[in-house]
Order: sequence, then C-alpha cells, then structure tokens
Amino acid sequence: MQSFRAGRAALAVLLSALALASPAHAGVGDLLVAPQRIVLNGSRGTELILTNVGEDVATYRISLEIKRMLPDGSLEEVAQPTAGEVSARDMILYAPRRITLPPDQPQSIRIVARAPEGLPDGEYRVHMLFRAVPPPRPAAPQPSEVKGIAFEIRPIYGVAIPVIVRLGNLHAKAGIANVQLTSDKGKPAVALDLSRQGSRSTFGEIRVLKAGVAEPIALQRGVAVYTELGQRRVVVPLDERYAAGARGPVTVQYLETTEAGPQTVAETRTVLR
Repeated sequence: MQSFRAGRAALAVLLSALALASPAHAGVGDLLVAPQRIVLNGSRGTELILTNVGEDVATYRISLEIKRMLPDGSLEEVAQPTAGEVSARDMILYAPRRITLPPDQPQSIRIVARAPEGLPDGEYRVHMLFRAVPPPRPAAPQPSEVKGIAFEIRPIYGVAIPVIVRLGNLHAKAGIANVQLTSDKGKPAVALDLSRQGSRSTFGEIRVLKAGVAEPIALQRGVAVYTELGQRRVVVPLDERYAAGARGPVTVQYLETTEAGPQTVAETRTVLR
C-alpha cells in the first residue's frame, strides 16, 4: 500500500470468463454448432458443422470433457473420472482440433467412436467443448501511463455438446411424479420429478396439456436424464397466456426424440393446485 501511494505503480490484471451454452441451444457468442447432440451407435461415425456468424475471423479450440448430471439437471466437471468415463473419452476420435473460421464460413468436424475390445455394452458419454481462442492482446500499458489499478476483462466463450456412444441393445423407461405449481425466477412454472430406469439415457421434451387448449400450457425441450441419475427435478415455465387458468386437471407427457419422430415414454394425469 505504501509503494502504491508513493509511486502510483500500475497493476494489470487479466480476467478470463468461460460461458458454457445449455445443451438446449448449442450456440454462444458468434459460434453456432449443429447438431446440438450426437449419438453414435457402435463405431458408426458422423460429423457436425460449426458456423461463425460474427463479423470477424474467429479461432476455436476443440477438446473433450467429462461431466456428470446433478439432480437439478445441471452439469458439473468430473475431477476423478471412473473407468467407464475414461473409456468414453478415449474412444472418441475427431478432427480437426483447432479451427479458424472467417465470417459466415462453415466447417465440418468428423467424429467417430473406436471402442476398445472387451468393453462392456452400455452407454458412454463425454462433452465436446468448443472454446474461443482470444486474438492477441495489445501490449500492456507502461506503469508510467497508468494511474491506480487497471483491469482488462476478456471473455472467453465456449459451447459444449454431449457426445453419446451406445453399444449393444439398450433400453430405458421413464416416469413422472410429484407434479405441482411453482415459480421460477418470479414467473409461474410447473415442477415435477422425472425418473429413468434402464441401460441408457433419455432425451426429449416435457409437455403440460389442458383440456380445451390446443397447445401445451407449458413446454420444455431438451430435457435429458443421463445414466448416472435415476431421477431429476424439472421445472417447466408456464406459458403466460395460460398461467392464470393453469389450476385444475392436466396431462403431463415426456416425449422422447427418435428418428421416427417424438414418442411418448411417460405420461400422467394430475390436478394442479
């Protein structure tokens, strides 16, 4: 403190913030990723497309991370992965691992799974992370040019999508329970417990239907229950147009996304009070 007052020495601090997109919408900053979720059956490969929708050239670094789902549906990074999680990471091959995209220029990323011999049947999952590489930073100001403390904030944007490998004939069942009216960030919503049983995860959308209303009074897409969970809590925002009349009998459905289209895998009838 004494030297600060006497010489007005400068302190330049670089703060980096990482922003991760929700799996429901795989886009952040100036990067769009499609598709937003990859499922590989056996060793069959696929590709995804990255598009720079910004006005400047952008560089992205691609890596794999292991994440687990918590009971509220959020994801946390894993510090000590299990053997199965390590196998999931090691079997995913992809290229390139770093790309530079001009504006409006798409780039394909090839992804393939190579399961090691003897790996048990099951579902294996990692998350593929696309992290922006910031452009070179201008030279820091000289101490004589700065008075007090200088802060430079440079956000580092990223987006993560799940990459799932399924080996063998896997199955899953889902259930819905404890449906009730609630609020989320001050807005009306429907909360419920979504359960899962079986050897694979589920993924789809929650619909809350009411007699006499043509469309769902509440809808939440991109709802997954991963294999590390048997149950998670889901909060579905109510459409404001129907919030006032939401009380009463409703039907709640969980529809799973399949190649043949949405299929109802769980349904319950209840009364919202």
